[in-house]
Amino acid sequence: MRHRRPSLKREAALWSEGCSIVAGIDEVGRGPLAGPVVAAAVVFPIGVKPIRGLDDSKVLSAAQREKFAVKIRERAFALAVGAASVREIDRLNIRRASILAMARALRRLRLAPSHVLIDGLPCPELGCAHEAIVDGDARCHSIAAASVIAKVLRDALMDRLAARYPGYFWETNKGYATPEHLDAIQRLGPTRHHRYSFEPVAQIELLAVSTAT
Repeated sequence: MRHRRPSLKREAALWSEGCSIVAGIDEVGRGPLAGPVVAAAVVFPIGVKPIRGLDDSKVLSAAQREKFAVKIRERAFALAVGAASVREIDRLNIRRASILAMARALRRLRLAPSHVLIDGLPCPELGCAHEAIVDGDARCHSIAAASVIAKVLRDALMDRLAARYPGYFWETNKGYATPEHLDAIQRLGPTRHHRYSFEPVAQIELLAVSTAT
């Protein structure tokens, strides 16, 4: 069965209804043990042609994402990013922190959207009217574009942190719970960029406290 790529079908329908500023939003980084959660908001101009080959960031290679990020920035009418820090993730929980990152991306757009499309389920905490699309990053062009922009930015941030904290393999695992990353946390201990509210890190901290007392 042929893979169906995200389309501009929903955006085109909204444009025809008079919604000229349609923003697609997505976030990346809910699952990792380290690093921020990053969101992006992307607005394409009315009638834009779809970017050929654009897809959900999860099914693209790093090189493909970099290529598409350049094309998205060239064609987008407006684009903005937002993030929530590790401290905010630990304080709020990952769901609320993800919504905070999305809200920040929306606020940083240089214009107010007339319609907002988000991936997944409705988020009342977002603070604005929006339409939630399940698997939106695989079905909706502007959401897919947002997922690519957010992923490229977050990966670049983790690469920079990897240079400062060698040994955790963030340049390859981007903070996710790979065996190498978990082993590094056991050997080296967690850093200030780890999410202490996430179970693997929390368990290691508890073990360290118990053995020290």
